[in-house]
Amino acid sequence: MVSPSKTSKRKLEHNAPISPPPLRRKVQSTTTQTAVASFFTPTSQKPPEKIIWQERGPNDDTPSTLLVGKYVPSSAPNSDSNDFNTATKRLKVAAFDFDSTLIQTSSGKKFASDAQDWKWWHSTVPSTLRKLYLEDGYRVVVISNQGGISLKADSKAPKSKLGSFKSKVSAVFNQLDIPISIYAATEKDIYRKPRTGMWSELLEDLDIHLPGDVDLENSLFVGDAGGRNASNGKPKDFSCSDRNFAENVGIRFHTPEEYFLGEAPREFTRSFEHSEYLTSSTTEVLEPFAKKNKLDIVLFCGSPAAGKSTFYWQQLEPLGYARINQDLLKTRDKCIKVAGQYLDEGKSVAIGMSTAKNSAQFPLAQPLMINPPDNTNADREVRSKWVELAAKHSVPIRCVLFTANPELCEHNDVVRALNNVMNPEKRMILPSMAFRGFMSRYKKPELNEGFQDITKVAFRFNGSEAERRIWARHWT
Repeated sequence: MVSPSKTSKRKLEHNAPISPPPLRRKVQSTTTQTAVASFFTPTSQKPPEKIIWQERGPNDDTPSTLLVGKYVPSSAPNSDSNDFNTATKRLKVAAFDFDSTLIQTSSGKKFASDAQDWKWWHSTVPSTLRKLYLEDGYRVVVISNQGGISLKADSKAPKSKLGSFKSKVSAVFNQLDIPISIYAATEKDIYRKPRTGMWSELLEDLDIHLPGDVDLENSLFVGDAGGRNASNGKPKDFSCSDRNFAENVGIRFHTPEEYFLGEAPREFTRSFEHSEYLTSSTTEVLEPFAKKNKLDIVLFCGSPAAGKSTFYWQQLEPLGYARINQDLLKTRDKCIKVAGQYLDEGKSVAIGMSTAKNSAQFPLAQPLMINPPDNTNADREVRSKWVELAAKHSVPIRCVLFTANPELCEHNDVVRALNNVMNPEKRMILPSMAFRGFMSRYKKPELNEGFQDITKVAFRFNGSEAERRIWARHWT
C-alpha cells in the first residue's frame, strides 16, 4: 500500500468554517499627491525651494553648530518673509519643540528610520499652528535640540542624517504652508536648550533688540521635556530642558498634552534646583581658611567644577600658596616631581594660574597647594602619593573636601565654560563622564590616611549681581 504524498491537499469537510482573510492595517501616510507629482517633475521645471537653510556658529571663530531653516510659502496671504519687521509686527511668539511635540514616528520607533517616517503628533496640530499664524497674530517657530545630526565636515555621523532631517522638516512645513522657521541645535553649546542661544538668534533674525519688543506675557513654548513624574502608567519625562528653557526666556510653558489635548498639568521635578545654593547676599563670604603651618601641603578633593579654583584664589592664594596644575604639567608624576623641587628649594612658584594672575609675583618659602584639575584626588590610592611626598619632606598635609554633588558641578561647569566673564582660564565644557567618573572612584578622605585635618567646603555661590543672574539660570 502506497502512503499518501505529504504534499497532497486535504479536502475540506462539507460546510466547514472558512477563516476570513487577515485584515490589512491602515498606515497613516504623509505622502501627498503634490509630493508624488513633484517626484516625477524634472528639476528644471520645479519651482524654487520654499525653505532656505543656514548654518551658524556661536561666533566667527567657532564651527557652525546651529541649523536654521526658514519656510516662506509662495501663495499664502501675508507671506512676506519680513512681516515681523513691517508696521504690523508680530510681537507674540508661539515656539514648539519638533519631535514628540509636532510630529512622531509613523513606525512607532523611538527614532525615525528615514525622512518619511513621521506623522503628526495629533491630528489637531496643523490646524492649531495655522490658526496661531493666520488668526491669532503669532510668529510660529520651532526650537529643537537635534544632537543626532552634525554640521561638522569631519563628523562620524552619517551625512544622510542631515539630509534626511532637512527633507522631513521640508515635508512638515509644506503641509503647514505658513511662514515658519526652525532652529536646530546640533551640539552641546550655547544653542542647546535649556540655554537660550537659539532664542537669541531668533530675536536677532526678527530685528528685536529691546526687551519690550516681544510680548513675553502672551508668548509660549510647547515641548515634551517637562520633567514630569511618572503617573497613571505614563513614564517620567527624560528631561526638564523644555520647561527650563521657557523659564529662562520668561514665557509660558505647556506640554503637548496640555496644549493640544487640554489635559491637566502633571507634577514635575527638576533634577537640579539652584535656589538653595544662592547666598542671601552678594557680599556674603566664606569662613576664612586658617593657616596652621609655616610650610605645608593642602590637598583638594572634589569633583570637577566643585569650586576648587575659586576657593584657591579667594582663600589660599592670599596666604601665599602656590598652585600645582596638572593641566600644564600633564602627568601626576611630573606634578609630584615639581612639587618636591619647590619644597626642597624653599621657593614659591605660580603654576597653573589663570591668565589674569600669571604676571603676579609671590614671596619665597611659601606653603604649597596641590590641585590637579583633571586629577581630583578621588580615592585613597591617589591621595597616598601626596601623603608620601609630605612625609618625605617632613611637612604636614591638610585636606580640603568639596562636597558639591554632580548635578551642581555640571551646572557650574557649563556656566563657567559659556560665560567669558566667569571663565578667566578659558575652560571648555567637560563631558558628563568627568562627573560620573569622579563619583565612581570617590572614597571619602579619612584622617587615618595621614592628614593633619580635613576641612569640608559646601558650595555657595558668591559673586557680583550680574554673575548671580547668569548663574541662577537653567544651564543643564
